[in-house]
Amino acid sequence: MNMQESESRKMVAVKGQIIDYLLIRKNVKNINLRIKPDGTVCVSANNDVVIEEIEKLITAKSEMICKALQKFEEQIKYAPKPKEYISGESFRILGRDLRLKVIKSREEYIESDGVFLRLYVNNDRNSELKKAMIDQWILSQCNSVFNEICRNVYGIFRKYDVAYPKIQIKEMISRWGSCQHKREIITLNRRLIEVPRYCIEYVVLHEFAHFIHPNHSKKFYAFVSMLMPDYKERKNVLESREYFLPDYRE
Repeated sequence: MNMQESESRKMVAVKGQIIDYLLIRKNVKNINLRIKPDGTVCVSANNDVVIEEIEKLITAKSEMICKALQKFEEQIKYAPKPKEYISGESFRILGRDLRLKVIKSREEYIESDGVFLRLYVNNDRNSELKKAMIDQWILSQCNSVFNEICRNVYGIFRKYDVAYPKIQIKEMISRWGSCQHKREIITLNRRLIEVPRYCIEYVVLHEFAHFIHPNHSKKFYAFVSMLMPDYKERKNVLESREYFLPDYRE
């Protein structure tokens, strides 16, 4: 294990709550505490740090640890089941569920009327093909919707001499969006296509605002609030259980 030693220990924290943690001895300056999405509490420390000091830190952080563990338990509980790409399944687009209908056809394509997502395929048992077609369709929706919203929001920032950034769309685990202000790049999470349009508008405006304030200071949020007075309501929807992201960060 690259000259590091691991051992599992237990301790009683607040209100009798037992916290199991994985101790990793390695050449680090500080005691580092990290909670993985699977619920593993990891602590790394060098060999000179005594167990009492480590457990003192865990006790001090016990409330935060318990909240994080509860959050990850909810994530597992409410995580969507893997898609089988069969009729009756639903795909959420802009806050609305589209019901999938798989239809055998010589021509292969997808269409939607806002209620149903109709998938026309020659072989309705080919799950890989169905997944690829739907993934491509969803990506096309992302490109269309995200770029339209970005262009609209950019109209607000043009007067601040902000250059129009490169827009990237990626799978991200713990962020709805990110801004690399020095490189003039905004990255948006593909899963944003699932949320209502007004939430996407908030994320886009939030990321554009980082070109003015590249941090999360009071000035940044005052600036966002000036441009979008109801941003907290939109943010609350994003942080709801319905659109849960593990370890959500902006």
